[in-house]
Order: sequence, then C-alpha cells, then structure tokens
Amino acid sequence: MADAMARVLWERYEPVHDLVYFAPEVHRAADALGMRGFWMGYFALRAAPLGAVPPSVVTSCFYVFHSSRVARALPDAWTYATPAEVLAARQDALDAAMTGLFGPDTVGSAEFAEAADLAWEAAAAADTAGRVLAGANQALERPDRPTARLWQGLTTLREHRGDAHVAVLVSQGLGPVEAMVLKAAAGESDGAFLRETRKWEQADWDAAGARLSEQGLLEEDGSLTPAGASVRAEVEALTDAAAERPWTALGTDRTTRLADLLDPLAHMVETSGLLPPGNPVGLTRGTHPAGH
Repeated sequence: MADAMARVLWERYEPVHDLVYFAPEVHRAADALGMRGFWMGYFALRAAPLGAVPPSVVTSCFYVFHSSRVARALPDAWTYATPAEVLAARQDALDAAMTGLFGPDTVGSAEFAEAADLAWEAAAAADTAGRVLAGANQALERPDRPTARLWQGLTTLREHRGDAHVAVLVSQGLGPVEAMVLKAAAGESDGAFLRETRKWEQADWDAAGARLSEQGLLEEDGSLTPAGASVRAEVEALTDAAAERPWTALGTDRTTRLADLLDPLAHMVETSGLLPPGNPVGLTRGTHPAGH
C-alpha cells in the first residue's frame, strides 16, 4: 500500500513542483538575477540548496544531463547571484506563480495551508541518508508563506524520490542515456526531446540503444522487449518502494488527505499549457500499474 501511495503522491506533487521550471514568473525572477538563458536559471534554481558546488557535483546529482550542459551554466551562475539570493528569489517567484495560477482565494484558504503543513511534515520525515538533493532541500528553513511551504515540502519529497531513482538506476547498471532510452521506449517521454534538452549527441543515444538491444531489452524498432518492460517495471517499483518512508510516517489517512488536496492543483498545472510536450519527467498518471 505504501508503495502505491508513493506513486499516487508523486503523480500529484510532480506537476506542482514543475512550476519552478516552466512558470513565467520564475523565468522573470531568473532573468532579474542575471541568469543568462533558461538552462542557467534551471541549474541555479535547482542546485542552489547545495551551495556553490562545482558543475561535476551537479552533473552527478542530476544524473541524466551531459556534463557540457551543466558546465555552460555553472559555476558562472554564482557570479550573478549567490545561492542564498537564488533561494530567496525562488520562494518569491513560486509564491507569485502559484497565486497567479491557483488564485488568491485558493492559496489563502485553510485547505491550502493544510496541504502545505502536511507536505512539510512528510518532507521532514524523509530519510535523506545518501540522498544529497533531498538532504540539501530538507535542511532549508520552514517558510512562513503557505505557497513557499507547500512548494518546498513537495520539492524535498520530489528530490527524495529522485535520489532513490538514481540509486536504483545505478544498481541496475543503467547509465544516464540508457535510462532515458528505456523511458522513451516505454512511451513515457519523447526520446528526441530528452536527448536534445539533456545535450547528448545522436551517437551517444544510438550507442546506448545498441547496448540495450544486446542485453535483450529493446526490439529492433526501439520498443521494449518483454525483458525490457520487466526491467523498466522493476526500476519503477524499486523507486516507489524507496520513496515510501514519508508516507508511512504521515499515515494512510493523512497521506490520502494530502493526495486529495493536491489533486485539483496538479490538474490545474497539467491543463495550464505550461508543461512542455514530451513529458520529460515521465509522468504516467492513471497508466502505471501502481497508480490510481
């Protein structure tokens, strides 16, 4: 049950978290900080909890990006704004984005504050040993504003699951490109979109596909073999299992309550037109065996 809830909650908090990448208010905040282009803003905003670490650390934590994509943004971003300044701007931008999208009545409601508090409690219960991004986000101070508190709580939970996902991929011998090829072959994301945005060459993508084919995981047409589907399902099941601690701590009733409170917010993001086609995170709401 906890594994299923980990999947259900991810499918609801991921869209809300994704506002940090795609909301215009966030883009304007990054521009105001002096960030040059989308990717410098992306890496600065997401990596800021780690401090001004070198690009090699961010490449390792984020896993699927080519090192050259990261190196074009970091450490240069820290010459325009410090991590502390980026974190403060991130809170303000998410407050504006959520207020604009959900409406002032919604973000000022008792239900929204309840969701923020439940998310923060779940995030505080997350086990972050060996989970660098989750640990860095969990260490941030509790925001007073419900908007910032909800977003930061959900982001800690998101990075908690993401850190576990990377560990599972490593344990299965799936490198960054192999992981993306499998995701695309499963129909969860657009392969060309993943390759181009993560800055891998076509040759890298083809070589990863060839390795997976040699292992019996891909058909000649690039679709998953039964063995490939099994590996993909195992990766997701192990990821969900590793993400269950916050929901076990919160308890079934309050976890279900948080899912219900997040559902309309996630739906508003999903139907807003803000998220790009290609589904880079592989959301499978309603289609995964463990999902609702």
